[in-house]
Amino acid sequence: MSLAQVRAGVVGVGFIGVAHVEALRRLGVQVTGVTGSSPERARAKAAAANLPRVHDSVEALVAAPDVDVVHVATPNRLHSQQVLAALDAGKHVVCEKPLGLTSRETAGMVARAAAAAVVNAVCFNIRFYALCHHMRAMVAAGDIGSPRLVTGSYLQDWLLEPTDWNWRLEPESAGALRAVADIGSHWLDLARFVTGRRVVAAMADLHTTVPVRRHPPGPVETFAAPSGDAAEGITETMTSDDAAGVLLRFEDGVRGTLAISQVSAGRKNAVSIEVDGSEGALWWSSEDPDRLWIGHRGRPNGWLARDAALMAPEAAAVTAYPPGHIEGYADTFRGLFAQVYADVARDGPAPTPAYPTFADGHDAVCVTEAIATSSAERRWVDVDRS
Repeated sequence: MSLAQVRAGVVGVGFIGVAHVEALRRLGVQVTGVTGSSPERARAKAAAANLPRVHDSVEALVAAPDVDVVHVATPNRLHSQQVLAALDAGKHVVCEKPLGLTSRETAGMVARAAAAAVVNAVCFNIRFYALCHHMRAMVAAGDIGSPRLVTGSYLQDWLLEPTDWNWRLEPESAGALRAVADIGSHWLDLARFVTGRRVVAAMADLHTTVPVRRHPPGPVETFAAPSGDAAEGITETMTSDDAAGVLLRFEDGVRGTLAISQVSAGRKNAVSIEVDGSEGALWWSSEDPDRLWIGHRGRPNGWLARDAALMAPEAAAVTAYPPGHIEGYADTFRGLFAQVYADVARDGPAPTPAYPTFADGHDAVCVTEAIATSSAERRWVDVDRS
């Protein structure tokens, strides 16, 4: 099957669902249908964003004969049931993170996907910035010696104000964790990907910095500006994490430090990661995504600009534009989906997929559960992968 023959359906028509549609269209994949929280909302969004045919339900979309791959881009609490419905229909599946609300839930999803022998992926798209792939290649090649320390942050400001609102603030929709599960999981996947080492233990301090929020009665789009009528709306006490500080222990004795925040003014979507090794260091930031800093002790530090001719083959494979033509957030979806759909076109997952699979999604949930337990019990907690 060629890529142009593969057909996709997207569950969810919010910010991320539309991003999936746009990336798939760039690859030449046919997006044949979408569905949303209601047929009315989906039709309105389809008209505004030039989306394809609207199905009245998830069940109708996953059963459609002209859908080969189902993308799940809905609130967290729906991921498991919608993924399982797609697997039962024999479809390949791409799911937004977190894969599920608990590790017990995600372990079952991993097993079901393996039994179905279908392509399965979790949308940890941040690792698909080309220079993140190059960092991984440099670490694996020993270019910075043995990794010793991984530090970084993921900072946003879209939930800074008491009138900022979204379904991610509702534990019944998003789960007990918020900033850690929503954006912290991206950084944790990136650190594991770049270093090649899993987190084995965590010590965390989670913070609710905005204890009370006010919001309108209806849904609020992700990253939307506060509504003018929020002050007269519903008042709610918050329990989920606005921010977190986390100490990490990785395999092979590597240590880590992570800061997570959705209340950092001026930081719209800032990811940074540094890997310090015995012979050198690497640093990258999503706010300057086309440059990689390379640190040295006995000679001048350097910068590597994204350039397919200068990068490792696996990094060159996920870059599409010439040097100097910046590749950003939207390009990470294209890079991720290109690898996923190469396996779909072959009608099955490769033995060692280059993209993050359900197993990677499950691992991230295991780590975030250890982080939650650590904060609650004020102690180091080992990651339980049993």
